[in-house]
Amino acid sequence: MTRALQATRQEPVSGVTRSVCVFLHGYGANGADLMGLADPLGEHLPDTLFIAPDAPEACAGAPMGFQWFPISWIDGSSEEESERGLLMAAEDLNAFLDGILVDEDLLPEQMVVFGFSQGTMMALQVVPRREDELAGIIAFSGRLLAPELLKDAAVSKPPILLVHGDEDDVVPPQSLPEAAEALQEAGFKEVYAHIMKGTAHGIAQDGLTVSLAFMRDKLGF
Repeated sequence: MTRALQATRQEPVSGVTRSVCVFLHGYGANGADLMGLADPLGEHLPDTLFIAPDAPEACAGAPMGFQWFPISWIDGSSEEESERGLLMAAEDLNAFLDGILVDEDLLPEQMVVFGFSQGTMMALQVVPRREDELAGIIAFSGRLLAPELLKDAAVSKPPILLVHGDEDDVVPPQSLPEAAEALQEAGFKEVYAHIMKGTAHGIAQDGLTVSLAFMRDKLGF
């Protein structure tokens, strides 16, 4: 039984939806957290709908926020609870993505998933396991969970942009090359990387600029 995800949305500047960007927020945040990016991106992606779901669970580590799954070293949950939460959230997210494509009458190649931190972990977990290839994944400041499983688990291999701050003290910057290596070993042909110099756990302007170029290319703007 999947849980329905509540979402914040911003309609396309042009009034016509020809593509969609789905933001996946980090641990302890909410969907509105990333929607501030919709204005600077939407200006250059006029036919793109921006939509950001809240993760399905209240966050133990941040009472006002949400989590996709428990994180043991923050909330004291077990590895089993964390893994179970991840798999449940993956089902919820898959159902949410399917619903957007149906409701907006879009094809998978008209959808980009943009994750930050735990949202990136969800994007890299869910999107490659979907049957129909999406336009791409933008993966900020996160990591690839269980990289050893990816080669056998990946059903589709969309283009992926990995972005990380070189001063990130929450998710180690080394997570980027580790993810890139695992993705390439699993047969992903388009894996791009960008390091944000002097950036901690966040989204800097240069990272956003690279993301916009990636989205314009993959969504056909």
